[in-house]
Amino acid sequence: MHTTPFAKGQSFVGTPATAPGPDGRQMLRDMAVIRRNPLQYLEQSWHRYGDVVQYPIPRPPSYLVNDPDGVRRVLVANGRNYGKSTIQYRSLSLVTGEGLLVADTDAWRRQRPLVQPAFHHETLEHIVGHVGVAVNRMLDTWDSRPDAQVVDMDSAMMHGALEVVGHALFGTDLSADAERLASATLSALDVVVARARVPITPPAWVPTPGNRKLTRSVRELDGAVVRMMRERSRRPDSAPQDMLDLLMASQDDHGSRLTPTEVRDQVVTFIVAGHETVASALTWAWGLLAAHPQAQERLQREADAVLGGRAPTFADIGRLPYARAVFDEALRLYPPAWLITRKSREPDELGGRQVPKGSLIILSPWLMHRHPDLWDRPEDFRPERFLTGEVDRTAFLPFGAGLRLCIGREFANVEGVLMLAAIASRYAVNFPARGGMPKAEPLVTVRPVGGMPLRLTRR
Repeated sequence: MHTTPFAKGQSFVGTPATAPGPDGRQMLRDMAVIRRNPLQYLEQSWHRYGDVVQYPIPRPPSYLVNDPDGVRRVLVANGRNYGKSTIQYRSLSLVTGEGLLVADTDAWRRQRPLVQPAFHHETLEHIVGHVGVAVNRMLDTWDSRPDAQVVDMDSAMMHGALEVVGHALFGTDLSADAERLASATLSALDVVVARARVPITPPAWVPTPGNRKLTRSVRELDGAVVRMMRERSRRPDSAPQDMLDLLMASQDDHGSRLTPTEVRDQVVTFIVAGHETVASALTWAWGLLAAHPQAQERLQREADAVLGGRAPTFADIGRLPYARAVFDEALRLYPPAWLITRKSREPDELGGRQVPKGSLIILSPWLMHRHPDLWDRPEDFRPERFLTGEVDRTAFLPFGAGLRLCIGREFANVEGVLMLAAIASRYAVNFPARGGMPKAEPLVTVRPVGGMPLRLTRR
């Protein structure tokens, strides 16, 4: 990796250049790549200019930071200096509202303790049964078809993860709504991606094709929330509490409660974020296992030894270290949240470079997970790296880090590990003829172009 500095004294319309990077003409020439594949452009920038790159954008001053210490400073050591008031999160809020994922510092600080009880250890134990129900439905469907069928694992994982989220977080069976909700989620996020990739977009109320698509998708998600609320009103008081109960009943130290709109925003946030991210990681995990038969065989041996053909339990999680390593390695190579953005509240120094107040800071777990100073053979699929102690966990960022560490991290880990083990105990996967690992498309999450068609063979 080498560094190409700006010309001495160069600045962008009053914004001084404090780090190397492309000039305006270079960036204009690269605009097609930026629009088509922004992750590819960020990777090219990193390899060309180094761990801190400044782009020729005067407002706000914009930096890509892939310096390990600089990333840790933004997320952990000086995390309070960096808020979420960025185009990425403003665009996402068109779908989720001001839910926990996109809320800026003050709103997040109020919401987090109100939502946290839904992710306590006792709640995680209930996830196991919901994973079992979702997996059994999936396996029953596959069992009813001829062996060696080709299945789009991307679609299968999306539907399964949505069912788990519906049951575990909201006590609601979303299986009947799965196809419609999954489609609505992806459609809404497509619009979010399109809006985030251009500097100027029409307001959400202007009836452009994209805005009409967004309106239809959000209406579908809102309808799911309404159905949950109606079902809740008919449920007996003796039923176990879930996240929706906690959201509706929770109050802060001053006795303040979430408003109905705030409850809606949290519910939609976890429908959107709580299923697509896990599904994305599982989809890539199956593709990686199909491409690496020895790793798949090791996963199968572990699943056979631990489960012996039965459904997994919460106690099995610690007995499935290789399944966890496979899930972690899939998250490393294909982190669903490939992009993290922050806005600096005050000036700071990152990777030896000064960044002014109000700067847009671009971080990418995809790039951090490929940094040669942090990872041995970073492009290789090697789950065992997570078993040998060689991994620096502070460089592993699929769920972020610091104060804004994803609240659903353990939920995702439990779901991912159990789904991998349960399915591996029944089916083997491989690519169909002329198939192979699909290209990765950086949308809101990293998605496989054309899905993930895999041939399933009963074991």
